[in-house]
Amino acid sequence: MKNALITAATKGIGRAVATAFAKEGINLAICARSQNDLDAFKSELLGINPAVKVVAITTDVSQKDSLLAFAEKAKQELGNIGIIVNNAGIYEPSFILNDTDDTFERGVNTNLQPAYLLYRFFGKSMIAAGEGHIFNICSVASLNPIAEAGTYSVTKYALLGLTKVMRLEMQKHGVKVTAVIPGSTLTDSWKGVEVDKNTMVLPEDIASAIINTYKMSPGANVDEIVIKPVGGQI
Repeated sequence: MKNALITAATKGIGRAVATAFAKEGINLAICARSQNDLDAFKSELLGINPAVKVVAITTDVSQKDSLLAFAEKAKQELGNIGIIVNNAGIYEPSFILNDTDDTFERGVNTNLQPAYLLYRFFGKSMIAAGEGHIFNICSVASLNPIAEAGTYSVTKYALLGLTKVMRLEMQKHGVKVTAVIPGSTLTDSWKGVEVDKNTMVLPEDIASAIINTYKMSPGANVDEIVIKPVGGQI
């Protein structure tokens, strides 16, 4: 049975992806900042598929020690991690000149650093296994920066760049690396905003794309998945 690790797994895209993997019979290591949310979601996942094992650890992914403790626990409980979904992210709408003193550090530590650290933690074991798949949840801001979300755009550009470097390092070892690039997606970042869900990408759409990409033949790698609302960005 395969093992997957997903950051920020109790809401939005992470939740949809974890649910989809559980239905596929894949063991899960999930993290979030709320243990109550994790416990409730773990019960839900086991209800979906009692055969899977779920490791749920309270984690602040922006803190290196917390993230690496989660990674170590996942390895101890599940064994080799063959799938990583770097989903954690923070969106702060602000022009760079209006950022607070810690906006950049917070953005880098949440949007970029976890993917880098988890890659270093699990990458060599994936190479040794000769297989694995890393999905980095980027953003359309990785392709076209948003002035009103400057630091967010910078960190997502950097995450896409990191993804490309990962792919170059891993491709000769049979390990796949995919950048997932969603447009306007109905997640908690839209809380409080009046939107029509039928004009947006849904988390389940992202999960479906990831599952189908993961299930491709060993020789096929999808470099980038770009999913935008049919009517354009919101």
